[in-house]
Amino acid sequence: MHPVHQKLLDAVIQKAEICCPGAVDLIGLYGSCATGDTHPRSDLDLLILINRPEGRAVSDAFVLEDSGVGYDLYCTTWESLEEDARCPHAHLGKLMDAQIVWVGDPRAVERLEELRRQAKALLASPRRFVPARQALTAAKQCYAECLLSGSLAEMRYHAGGAVSMALDALMLYHGRYFQKSVRRTFEETAGLGLPFDLERLVGNVVTAGEKEPLREALTALLSAVCGVTTFQTEKAAPEGAALAGTWEEAVSNWRGKLWDACRRRDAYAAFINLVFCQHFFREVEGDTGLSVPHLLEAFRPEELSAAAAAFDGALEQWRLQCERAGAPLRRFADADAFLAEYLRK
Repeated sequence: MHPVHQKLLDAVIQKAEICCPGAVDLIGLYGSCATGDTHPRSDLDLLILINRPEGRAVSDAFVLEDSGVGYDLYCTTWESLEEDARCPHAHLGKLMDAQIVWVGDPRAVERLEELRRQAKALLASPRRFVPARQALTAAKQCYAECLLSGSLAEMRYHAGGAVSMALDALMLYHGRYFQKSVRRTFEETAGLGLPFDLERLVGNVVTAGEKEPLREALTALLSAVCGVTTFQTEKAAPEGAALAGTWEEAVSNWRGKLWDACRRRDAYAAFINLVFCQHFFREVEGDTGLSVPHLLEAFRPEELSAAAAAFDGALEQWRLQCERAGAPLRRFADADAFLAEYLRK
């Protein structure tokens, strides 16, 4: 460790013991100082784990003019580490790799190890796809903000967010996290076995000097990332109880509206009702594993009857799947037949 870093570490330990005894549970060393991947302007990354607000007395942010290096000695709460253990991002070095250099409460060591075990178990299981999907969704949101931005500078800002979240999504999807500094990013992603040159795609975003090339580069990157993160999971056979009422709801909410739009040649009404119904089916599909054809495949503004007919075909497919799963279908010849059964309950 650099002599200045050792001095700073010793000072933090001393202050923790004097100014807020019992408030700092442990101190760990992570980042470049822990991995040995330092450069002349490397700072000191410390995990200063506190159990109550008084522990923040050891925190500080400052610049040493003789070296020009800035330091940020900040404290971390257990709640923050517990959140990291749920892997909401792929920068988990502080949690996973910090080398413990001082212990205030011996029980904290086992508590930290338990959080590490939880994170490792999550990354090794299909549960990792949840935060990976969330990271990719965040990347898409940044992508949309980029496309809607007016200036190149603002586009670059949102493109940076999209790149960062896309990289997180890729790492989490593969059960990995970033262990080294940013300058080692593509060394770490190289081990993912991606079918495209990630460094080149990201580089195209970074070096784009005009709006349109930036849009094209970011689109290419996110298209590639989406192509290898399918998030398909096996589902148990659907139970009839989970499907009960779904066919009836689709008929009730959208069939009449769609055929009415067809009769009136209202392209917007037809289009938006197909979108709403598609969203409904996707939500049910996500819970049950059933599927219907994409309702918008047959949509043509000049021939709305084709979309309405395709919709009826999709409804029929859904009805048959509900029947095979044992879902009770509520079908009656007329209102009197329904009321006779309805009022008997």
